[in-house]
Amino acid sequence: MALVGLVLSGCDSQTNAELKTPAQKASYGIGLNMGKSLAQEGMDDLDSKAVAQGIEDAIGKKEQRLSDEELIEAFAALQKRAEERMAALGEENAKAGKKFLEENAKRTGVVTTASGLQYEVLKKADGAQPKPSDVVTVHYEGRLTDGSVFDSSIERGSPIDLPVSGVIPGWVEGLQLMHVGEKFKLYIPSDLAYGEQSPSPSIPANSVLVFELELLGIKDQPAEQPGGSAPDVEQGEAQGQ
Repeated sequence: MALVGLVLSGCDSQTNAELKTPAQKASYGIGLNMGKSLAQEGMDDLDSKAVAQGIEDAIGKKEQRLSDEELIEAFAALQKRAEERMAALGEENAKAGKKFLEENAKRTGVVTTASGLQYEVLKKADGAQPKPSDVVTVHYEGRLTDGSVFDSSIERGSPIDLPVSGVIPGWVEGLQLMHVGEKFKLYIPSDLAYGEQSPSPSIPANSVLVFELELLGIKDQPAEQPGGSAPDVEQGEAQGQ
């Protein structure tokens, strides 16, 4: 599927394919999605003509032009190159994030906690504060330090319910500092977010995350049934978690 996508994505720049039938439209969609994914992974210099030749040979049941050993070696080289690029990008992000937080800490109104979390209060209120065992209702918008939005319940027009203890550490700490009705801006170091593990292409490894977070309410907890247990909650239902 990935190879087909590469062919369709690469060859579209050379020819104007018809996009009339459902199959043609689906083919274009596959190519578009896979092309974007490969470009994000640093593989934007692959030869689309060579990929097309491989598919043509396979469909035509022709003898393959490279041995399996040569192909394995080539794939290994590409994988190594991609890993090196990602490692270098992660190091750059870590340095940039550290510098950002150092400068941000100097701004009036920004508080830095013992963990390294930074926050500022955008709107104060006197409501209750959530505990780790609570489920809360929030509105949020998550950005990278360059201002690009990677997730937003505000844009979707729908707040979300989430367990305080089931989100990234920066949110766990930040939520417990808030009162219902308050709005905070959180500046979360990468080690309190996703660290070296990127949850999606929109959040590079070692990224500092910036959230505008409004605590709308604390949900009532149902009484635990005898012999029962609370359901498992996995992190990451939303990008901010």
